[in-house]
Amino acid sequence: MNKNHYVAIMAGGIGSRFWPMSRTSYPKQFLDILDTGKTLIQETFDRFADFIPKGNIYIITSEEYISIVKKQLPEALAENILGEPSRKNTAPCIAYISHKLNKLNPEGCLICAPADHLITEKTAFKKVCIEALSFVRVHNALVTLGIKPANPNTGYGYIQIEQYEVSDNVYKVKTFTEKPNLDIAKTFLASGDFLWNAGIFVWKTKNIVQAFEKYLPEINELFAAEENAFNTPGEKEAVERIYPQCTNISIDYGIMEKADNVYLIPSSFGWSDLGTWNSAYDNMEKDKAENAVSANHIMLFDATRNIIHVQKDKLVVLQGLDSHIVIDTGDVLLICDRSKEQEIKEYVSQIKIAKGDKFL
Repeated sequence: MNKNHYVAIMAGGIGSRFWPMSRTSYPKQFLDILDTGKTLIQETFDRFADFIPKGNIYIITSEEYISIVKKQLPEALAENILGEPSRKNTAPCIAYISHKLNKLNPEGCLICAPADHLITEKTAFKKVCIEALSFVRVHNALVTLGIKPANPNTGYGYIQIEQYEVSDNVYKVKTFTEKPNLDIAKTFLASGDFLWNAGIFVWKTKNIVQAFEKYLPEINELFAAEENAFNTPGEKEAVERIYPQCTNISIDYGIMEKADNVYLIPSSFGWSDLGTWNSAYDNMEKDKAENAVSANHIMLFDATRNIIHVQKDKLVVLQGLDSHIVIDTGDVLLICDRSKEQEIKEYVSQIKIAKGDKFL
């Protein structure tokens, strides 16, 4: 393993589309959504620990989740679990770890990845990551991994690439497009030069810091002014001073869509962002009636194409239900048509108004 290779696992989100299993106090990255025996963040840590030194794996999360991370990832170094005092999207998060690591090791190459994605082909993922690390080590490049699209999915962002490689399996990026409508997604798929945006980035720490200097100078100045506190006992207090002043902005919008040294590696490693209950359904085992079930005691009669997550000690009987999401957490029961899953975030907003935070 290369001592100059680092990973930042971003684990601060609240996963509201996976409500009611995912709660503000215990969001989806800490859950075993797919009933595999491991939580999503555990799967992510283990995936990277296969080729990155464990001492070089950092987890950036909300301060309120630090104790959960420590419990779920006992192999992670306690000093590598970093708490954000507030949620400010991915740009401040990445600025924090990049300045911290650049001060520690200016030759460091960093992978930034979400904690809650599914990747089923670990060998292929490792190969692509090593290719990306090798490329950024010798080029001033901001690399993103693009997933070869299997269908015109409207839930993902798309990245358009140039026609010809600049290196083996590495392409210059032309454009970024946020979630398109179905007709545009079909056009993208037919063109062959658009890929899904996986939200996984690779770069040298000094090069991403330079990009912050150029494209997000206000955020960069905040971290640069406090960099002497990084990797010292004063780091936590410095971060608490910085974050209230940071703009809430994504790394895609703040830097990747503007920079002229952005490259993409087309990838295929069984990826899903697990952003919705339907994406979980797609990746779970099904019974003969195409139901995806996580339960110990369930009886189904004329029930088809449902995703069902219920408490292990509860008997659930379902009759005549087709293509629904059924989630029982004890204090909340959700029954929702699978075609309406994108509205769950709106339901959560309405519940907050009607019932406060008790069920969120």
